[in-house]
Amino acid sequence: MNKHFDDFQTENKLIETLEAEIERGEWKSLRKEEKENLKKLLKKGAKNFEKKKPISLRISQRDLKLLKRKSLEIGIPYQTIISALIRQYVEGKIKLEI
Repeated sequence: MNKHFDDFQTENKLIETLEAEIERGEWKSLRKEEKENLKKLLKKGAKNFEKKKPISLRISQRDLKLLKRKSLEIGIPYQTIISALIRQYVEGKIKLEI
């Protein structure tokens, strides 16, 4: 099964999955030092891949209140919901209706 970096919710989950695949022999065998170097590169790459950029956003007080309420109901921070919506939109998974 092909995986995409976006399928992983956290950097640690990505690293754990890749390390497990290496241990199961799904990747070609490497010498011990090559494995350690690969692990270091994967950690560094995952950190750079998911760097966040702070932005300012104007949103109505009502929408923000409803969003925060919904985030409490589902247990996900409201900033994460906004980020997920933006990602789904730019990837064409959802359409915007204005």
